Amino acid sequence: MKLIKSHRDLDVYRHSFKASMKIFEITIKFPKEERYSLTDQMRRSSRSLCANLAEAWRKRIYPAAFTAKINDSKAETCETQTWLDLSVACGYISKPVYSKLNKDYDNILGKLVNMRTHPEKWSIKK
Repeated sequence: MKLIKSHRDLDVYRHSFKASMKIFEITIKFPKEERYSLTDQMRRSSRSLCANLAEAWRKRIYPAAFTAKINDSKAETCETQTWLDLSVACGYISKPVYSKLNKDYDNILGKLVNMRTHPEKWSIKK
């Protein structure tokens, strides 16, 4: 098992970061009229997921704070999936791109649920 020294070493963080960068790439092609709505919201929620994971990692000495940040991460994951749903419905992304990203976010959500269900595995012992 690999030693985890920072949030950047977490599989869930690396997957989230990669998915967020993919969101950035695909939203560049969205219509200009979506710049301050769908594009902005989609980028924000995908990036917020990564930021919340970083915060959770630093708050793991406090199980309740860790759990709260993981819950925030789960919420941002689901919000990003909603924006993906809207993007494919509006025809801004193809169904194959949607399916891949949606699957990626489902996997991320599964990892977050596991972290939330077993916070003791991640907590720092006082």
